[in-house]
Amino acid sequence: MPDGHTEHFPGPIHQPPLVANLDAIQPGVHAEHAHHPKLQHHFDDMAQQAEASALGMWVFLVTEIMFFGGLFMAYLVYRYASPMGFQEASNHLDVTWGAVNTAVLICSSLTMALAVRAAQTSAPPKTQVFWIAATMVLGTAFLGIKVIEYTDKFTHNLVPGPDFVWEGIYPAAAEMFYSLYFAMTGLHALHMIIGLGIMAVIGGMAWRGQFTEEYYTPVEVSGLYWHFVDIVWIFLFPLLYLIGYHYQQH
Repeated sequence: MPDGHTEHFPGPIHQPPLVANLDAIQPGVHAEHAHHPKLQHHFDDMAQQAEASALGMWVFLVTEIMFFGGLFMAYLVYRYASPMGFQEASNHLDVTWGAVNTAVLICSSLTMALAVRAAQTSAPPKTQVFWIAATMVLGTAFLGIKVIEYTDKFTHNLVPGPDFVWEGIYPAAAEMFYSLYFAMTGLHALHMIIGLGIMAVIGGMAWRGQFTEEYYTPVEVSGLYWHFVDIVWIFLFPLLYLIGYHYQQH
């Protein structure tokens, strides 16, 4: 250069590389969990998201318990008012069908648990779908048996209303019993139908391979709902079917 000084050009600008490991920013948060495609932006990691989803389902189930609890309380009040009338009315129910439906739902709880386990262990989609489909088949069988029972009640004019016919000793108590019977079993059947719809959606997601050991929350919370519906029936069966099993009309 004319002035005798060497001009120094700045070297390449060095920028710190992007942090590839989130432990440098948030210790304890693993990148593979934080960047999971199913992780919603308002959760820190997949574990927190799963806990929030489970908590939300439990809160919903508590409201369902209060909903069914009102019907159970009505049942207890009217049964206390006319215990013999309820026994007489219950004696017309088919205990065999009720027992079969109880066994069907217990088996469906087992297949639902196996479906959750398959998702938790990253089982192949076909395995997950198999257990979900088995649960749906058992649920459909339960509803089919209820159709048979309801048809019998319509045939014998045991549906509360102007056409209700009862030739026993306690017609008023019998009509109240069947009012509660249809209300409680009908509401339960509605929950079962909703559960089948949920299982259909979950089955489609499982078929597309969306559930792995990192993400199986939808299967788990759906399983909680299904088990709740099963447990409600475990209470309905003895209250409705077994109280009149040893009743003898004099």
